[in-house]
Amino acid sequence: MKNRNILYFIIVAVFFGCARSESRDDVGLVFRYNESKGIPSLDPAYARNLSIIWPVNQLFNGLVHLSDSLTVEPCIAKRWAVSADGLTYTFYLRSDVFFHSSNVFPGCVGRRVVASDFVYSFNRIVDPLTASPGAWALSMLDKGCKLGFNGCYAPSDSVFEVRLAKPFPAFLGLLSMPYCFVVPHEAVECYGSDFGRNPVGTGPFYMKFWKEGEKLVLRRNNRYFETDSNGAALPYLESVAISFIADKQSEFLEFISGNLDFLSGVHAASKDELLTRSGELNPKHRFRVKMITGPYLNTEYLGISLDSSRVAASNTSLHDVRVRMAMGYGFDREAMMLYLRSNMGYAATQGLVPPGMPGFTSATQGFVYNPDLARKLLAEAGFPEGKGLPPITITTTDDYLDICEFIQHQLGEIGMNIEIEVLPGAAYREMMANSKLAVFRASWVADYADPENYLSLFLRENFAPQGPNYTHYSNANFDKLYRGALLKSEYADRLPLYKSMDSMVVADAAVIPLYYDKVVRFVASDIEGMTVNPMNLLVLKRVTRKSY
Repeated sequence: MKNRNILYFIIVAVFFGCARSESRDDVGLVFRYNESKGIPSLDPAYARNLSIIWPVNQLFNGLVHLSDSLTVEPCIAKRWAVSADGLTYTFYLRSDVFFHSSNVFPGCVGRRVVASDFVYSFNRIVDPLTASPGAWALSMLDKGCKLGFNGCYAPSDSVFEVRLAKPFPAFLGLLSMPYCFVVPHEAVECYGSDFGRNPVGTGPFYMKFWKEGEKLVLRRNNRYFETDSNGAALPYLESVAISFIADKQSEFLEFISGNLDFLSGVHAASKDELLTRSGELNPKHRFRVKMITGPYLNTEYLGISLDSSRVAASNTSLHDVRVRMAMGYGFDREAMMLYLRSNMGYAATQGLVPPGMPGFTSATQGFVYNPDLARKLLAEAGFPEGKGLPPITITTTDDYLDICEFIQHQLGEIGMNIEIEVLPGAAYREMMANSKLAVFRASWVADYADPENYLSLFLRENFAPQGPNYTHYSNANFDKLYRGALLKSEYADRLPLYKSMDSMVVADAAVIPLYYDKVVRFVASDIEGMTVNPMNLLVLKRVTRKSY
């Protein structure tokens, strides 16, 4: 009996000793982050927000991808050509890209990706039965093209062709979106609507384990086709572990305790602990935490309805551009960002297109705090010191109430009577989408890295509710420049037109930019290779952990 007990304790000691040893090794190979919003699906067809886009970006690839500076780079397509009329795109595919090993393939070994897989994937996105929120990304395909269904054609395993109905020079940027990632028909047909729970892609990681609400584990894809500049295989990490802690304070404590390697953004519950008043990393954490920041293609702004048929009589003063401009000049964005956002963003003193957009620099000075000019504009509009100016209502949701109250206070100092209406998110979005609000707080996050994505908000043909022109801005010269830009295949040739269009929007004060957002990432000090990009994409294939 005594010997049995000794043997038992030896076995237990060995077992737990091995477990601890494996745990230490695993920490050196695993990147751990938390997704507080949960992940409803890992199907790229439904990757409409970052909580899905981030893991999908580890599991799948497309024809092209974006660099950290948002240039379009080859991925599964090693090169491409565009016809002179800008309508036909021909992609030449790599021959060393394989789908993840899965039981949907003979022998459970992933097969090579061929051009017909992209035909299938693109047609799946535009199929109404898929109900993908990304169908719009391929809406410019030539549905009547005789070469292939929905404008897609595979003349061979290594060549994929796409035909557009009309020129759209930002198309390559659209193809970098997760909606356009390639999926195998075998897996979609096998799993049906459960494909999002059983993803099979080509990415640097494959799905190993997923228990909803608890843990998602991605493992290294040893057949991944990309290498680093020295020829070493990517990814460096062995696995990625994603937890689902809903409470942001608990998430923060897990990060500070060393149980998470990454924290994205700044939450109110942890802002004062992580940051100084001016937005720098709290010195107490400088030996354990790195803060990485950069521009984010998201502009926060006030939109103003310019449609007289949709604005109440009490707000017709807003049809005078001088009143709108007085609002733009009447509050201090620098102070607003310092005191309300700890400088986690950039004061919007240019147009709507934010910094971080490749090659784009504003052609004009936007709204800079100038209360004297604001008073002068009000007087010229017939409202000296605001006398006779009807109250102006800004509609918002409660998460931006502090911003609106700041604007309310400062515009009050120049005589403008600002009222604030706070609506629940769903009601607010419905009224904004139907142009039922006189002045509204809104934001626009880029879907793809081209200024056209922002400037299309002001195209007449995009009037809400059919399109995203919520202000019902209408300018024939703007529309003409927009159409001209679509005829120029080279990005550098489009930029001067984009800058002129952005200047028009500022001059007409159709919107009042508030601030440009900032990507903010906190990572454990031993994590290397983490970068930021203006699309806030999470790229983990070059991330590793420093060994001591």
